[in-house]
Amino acid sequence: MLGSLKRDPNWKGRRGPVVLVVMDGVGYGAYEEGDAVRRALMPNFRSLEASCPRTLLKAHGTAVGLPSDEDMGNSEVGHNAIGCGRVFAQGAKLVSASIDTGAIFRGETWKKLVANVRASGGKLHFIGLFSDGNVHSHLDHLKALIGRAAEEGVKAVRIHPLFDGRDVGEQSALDYLDPFEAFLAGFNGRGLDYRIASGGGRMYITMDRYGADWEMVRRGWEAHVLGRGRAFPSAREAVLAYRAEKPSVIDQDLGEFVVVKDGKPVGIIEDGDSVVYFNFRGDRALEITAAFERDDFDKFDRVRRPRVQYAGMMEYDGDLHVPAQYLVEPPSIDRTLGEYLAASKVRQLAISETQKFGHVTYFFNGNRTGKFDEALEDYVEIPSDRLPFEQRPWMQCAQITDRLLEEIPSGKYGFIRVNFPNGDMVGHTGVFPAVVCSLEAMDLQIGRLRAAVEKAGGILILTADHGNSDDMYEHDKKTGQVSRKPDGTPKAKTSHSLNPVPCVIYDPEYKGEYETELASGLGISSLAATCARLLGFEPPEGYDPAVLRARG
Repeated sequence: MLGSLKRDPNWKGRRGPVVLVVMDGVGYGAYEEGDAVRRALMPNFRSLEASCPRTLLKAHGTAVGLPSDEDMGNSEVGHNAIGCGRVFAQGAKLVSASIDTGAIFRGETWKKLVANVRASGGKLHFIGLFSDGNVHSHLDHLKALIGRAAEEGVKAVRIHPLFDGRDVGEQSALDYLDPFEAFLAGFNGRGLDYRIASGGGRMYITMDRYGADWEMVRRGWEAHVLGRGRAFPSAREAVLAYRAEKPSVIDQDLGEFVVVKDGKPVGIIEDGDSVVYFNFRGDRALEITAAFERDDFDKFDRVRRPRVQYAGMMEYDGDLHVPAQYLVEPPSIDRTLGEYLAASKVRQLAISETQKFGHVTYFFNGNRTGKFDEALEDYVEIPSDRLPFEQRPWMQCAQITDRLLEEIPSGKYGFIRVNFPNGDMVGHTGVFPAVVCSLEAMDLQIGRLRAAVEKAGGILILTADHGNSDDMYEHDKKTGQVSRKPDGTPKAKTSHSLNPVPCVIYDPEYKGEYETELASGLGISSLAATCARLLGFEPPEGYDPAVLRARG
């Protein structure tokens, strides 16, 4: 158990709570064209930005524990950094290091997976996000695993790719698929049997999260395990067919496909096989993992549950120890802000809608399920819409704010954290007008929150976990010009950006404890220490410095 935080003797106190608002996917863009944040009418945010202490924070690359500053941030590592106040080496970096050192292949899990299929004569399956976006997975990791399997004498490998179009170009599937097929051909030329077996778009099959749409997982299960779904002679022909039917379809929304030969699926998952879910990020891995592992599974009819050796790339839930087997140890994140505040008897509220609920709870708490103190913490999940977000771009920001307007004046909580998913979830659709609408809807709620915080005598912090909606068009890296389709319209960008994010502090009862000019050059990990100071505590030892400068 952690000890309570030390009180800051210079803090003069506030009447109301500290409210941390994560405007998911809202950054400061490098280009005017395609910047939905700049385009949107956001008078409430702009007013606070112009009149309050503010600074920019880094939210990508090494600032959040990723391998290099060419790596975009994401909501998982962003909320980890915000919640724990320090930078830990994250999924992609840990997996790459484990592969480079060979530790992953010396581990008992890898040995068991390989031994199982060598003994049974079965197939080694790989399911996961098929791109180099480095947010959920990386193709280099998959290739390394396949190459090692060949070295160790695994005769049959099946890959079940989930196309991206979200953390990479929106219609880039073939850019990854064609070279990968050539990669597999190199093994098949040596008498092995390595093939793509099934797949589809990441937002259509398999990769649901937070129980938002179990039908996605059912469709994935039927394609990967049962070999049920629309049949094609190859993955490439599946992509071309779906695009011919709907030229505008984004890779993430491609339908399921099952590769068949002589009328039969080439890679169903059967007794005696081994299965690796090669995503390193946990939120979109838990549901398919449950389908493979749980005896009491009731989300859909699995028809049959093959007896396999199943493993994740990493442990996706450290409290529940899911999956039972994994290849790489996850970061051990401890001493989070939430745990310190619970030890200091500060009542906390975490609230978002389904799509980001786990981010203000599980990820904020260092990949920990559950509460540190049931008596001091409340978690509120507002159900998300189950339809494409460009059709309801306002999402549930008003409903989230409705609940906050009940809780802020109650005096019940000292610290409230909230995530508005609009800029990220709608940003991933690539539909520029919808993204602008989503931000304007969110800004209306910021205005409501400002009034409530002012009346309660609290403090409002506006920030983000990474950029996205600030960079909605593809740009030429050399010229900065917008890349355009043959018809002259801009090519949509659906991935996160490398841009900095805001940190704005609205403190209507400011009593002079800190300078109004905030520190610069920091990352979003500085927010934990900042929140601690605004709650009247000295930040924990080892936390990255707060953005607040001491007076004098």
